[in-house]
Amino acid sequence: YKDQTQALTQAIAALSIRQKIKKFNLILRVTDKSHNFYIGSAIEFEKKIQTFFQDTNAFVVLKENPFDEILTKVIQLLNRLSGKKLILQWQSKKMMPNRTKSVLAHLYFNPKTHKIGIPVRPIENTIGAPTTNISDFLDEIIRPIFDSKCGSTSIIDGASLLKELYKYIKKGLFKVSTLFCTFDIRNLYTMLPQEEALDILIEFLQ
Repeated sequence: YKDQTQALTQAIAALSIRQKIKKFNLILRVTDKSHNFYIGSAIEFEKKIQTFFQDTNAFVVLKENPFDEILTKVIQLLNRLSGKKLILQWQSKKMMPNRTKSVLAHLYFNPKTHKIGIPVRPIENTIGAPTTNISDFLDEIIRPIFDSKCGSTSIIDGASLLKELYKYIKKGLFKVSTLFCTFDIRNLYTMLPQEEALDILIEFLQ
């Protein structure tokens, strides 16, 4: 009985929220990094999205669904590489997209409530995209190489920061005048051209 009452209360609350969102033209979004929810004007949120598009010029609105074309090209490419013995059969199979489960990648935005002005963060949802298996496979191959070469200069979390800071102190480099600086690179992944990223990767691997 208690569970039923609680479920009914939650259902009423959810219905009330939906009605208010519709009545006042609001949006409800999960916030970026803050692990809570953002409620705001749908019109203002759309303005923030359009500002992002104008500032980055990194995306275009699709006039038609390119999913079938992308899926076909990926499958044909993997079959061609496998046929020419440029990749092994098991590699081709591992990278091959699932014809029935693949979906078109899409873009959505989460509000960054921890930033002044509450800008938006673009989220590129590529889970299930035709190219995702290729990306995952290449990551398995390249990431260990990157970690082995760049691990000493990379800080991935608080624990690694403390570890590197301890080494820095042991070398006698930590002074009263030592400065700690942070910086934020805006839209790095959306602004970096794909061709340039590939050139950087090739240079790194060589």
